Amino acid sequence: MSDRRPTAVIVLAAGEGTRMKSTTPKVLHTIGGRSLVGHALRAARGVDPLHLAVVVRHERDRVAAHIAEHDEDALIVDQDEIKGTGRAVECALESLPGDLTGTILVTYGDVPLLTSQTLSRLCDVHDASADAVTMITASLDDPTGYGRIVRGPDGAVAAIVEQKDATEQQRAIHEVNSGIYAFDLEFLRGALAEVGTDNAQGEKYLTDVVGISTRRGLGVHAHLIDDLWQTEGVNDKVQLARLGAELNRRTVEQAMRDGAIVIDPATTWIDADVTIGPDTVIHPGTQIHGASTIGTECDIGPDTTLKDVEVGDAASVVRTHAELAVIGAGAKVGPFSYLRPGSNLGAQGKIGAFVETKNATIGTGAKVPHLTYCGDATIGAGANIGAGTIFANYDGVTKGHTNIGAGTFVGSNSVIVAPRHIGDGAYIAAGSAVIKDVEPGQLAVTRAAQQRNIDGWVARRFAGTKMADAARAATETKGDE
Repeated sequence: MSDRRPTAVIVLAAGEGTRMKSTTPKVLHTIGGRSLVGHALRAARGVDPLHLAVVVRHERDRVAAHIAEHDEDALIVDQDEIKGTGRAVECALESLPGDLTGTILVTYGDVPLLTSQTLSRLCDVHDASADAVTMITASLDDPTGYGRIVRGPDGAVAAIVEQKDATEQQRAIHEVNSGIYAFDLEFLRGALAEVGTDNAQGEKYLTDVVGISTRRGLGVHAHLIDDLWQTEGVNDKVQLARLGAELNRRTVEQAMRDGAIVIDPATTWIDADVTIGPDTVIHPGTQIHGASTIGTECDIGPDTTLKDVEVGDAASVVRTHAELAVIGAGAKVGPFSYLRPGSNLGAQGKIGAFVETKNATIGTGAKVPHLTYCGDATIGAGANIGAGTIFANYDGVTKGHTNIGAGTFVGSNSVIVAPRHIGDGAYIAAGSAVIKDVEPGQLAVTRAAQQRNIDGWVARRFAGTKMADAARAATETKGDE
């Protein structure tokens, strides 16, 4: 990182993004679990500027609220009726203290792969060049849509010409402007005052500042970078997916460099804020989203989706969907489990096949092995919940909580009608409907005292059916013996 802090970073996020064809503002679309403008804010904060300003206009309140949620210290700047990037930057400068000097960085809210390291390097290059303007440029095979870098006979940057205003000869140029700049602040203020709107779009272009610097002999430096992805913006949903895939490739690769074992990177999706410990194995078809943290030596997947989930060391999570849940060290989850928000599985615990949990704390070593709904419950250490158990937590109006004591055994196909308290070491007989609290060590049984078998009932109730025919044939066969 540079030793010198930029005076300010200005992020331009005022555009409508009509090519996205969406009711969601372009800069609020997400890749890698973070909005496009969220990526821009993260990169900008990484260079530790004295001020961070974000210029907004389209869906102003919605975008501003999102920015404030992610960076409460960012200055929200409103662009007025005058269009163009030059006017957007001018609005930002008018909102900053008037006595500022130094270096101003300008970036965009739709260039999500730009890194703090690249911005820091831009500052270093700008300081070393002593030019009024330094810009990041790239050489693209297909430069369509980008402003072209026009160089003079001596190779120095003479101007930037926007695609709409370029001649056929200028459109053949492959070196393009990324829109990411470092400016001398005092020069920028004065130059923007001279920029007009006499162009094809009637906009105040920031790129015109380059021509002013050239005419004054103040110098324009082009900082060409090899990583073209960092200069690419999102204009439609095709580019959104393309940049999302590239970001994911980089994120997965970094996870492997940090020690994770990813069996199939092509089918693994990991968000930018996820952390994964060394020697954790990620199997194919796995998605890890949000702020999930995975410990060391875990086994995750295949076909698993985790969002904002904490997984302890050496845990196993197979074919599971979980959100806002905690899975303890050495615990086992799945296959085909669904952990809803508030699920907390203790160390060495188990949530098995076709089990759904919600707002449930399952203690150390406790087991909910299969075919169970466990909602609004606390299960003590070492308890065992039999197959087919239902925690009936909702009476149609209110939710009730159930407490299951440590070491308790709940037999298969039981229903626990909340609110309920079952003491430590209790035993619930299979098939019971528990409607009263159970004290420690008690056996709870709710079933008919005597089984009744009624002869001929099927023949009378279901006459003419396959069931009745089978029963009659079996009865006749038994009578012949």
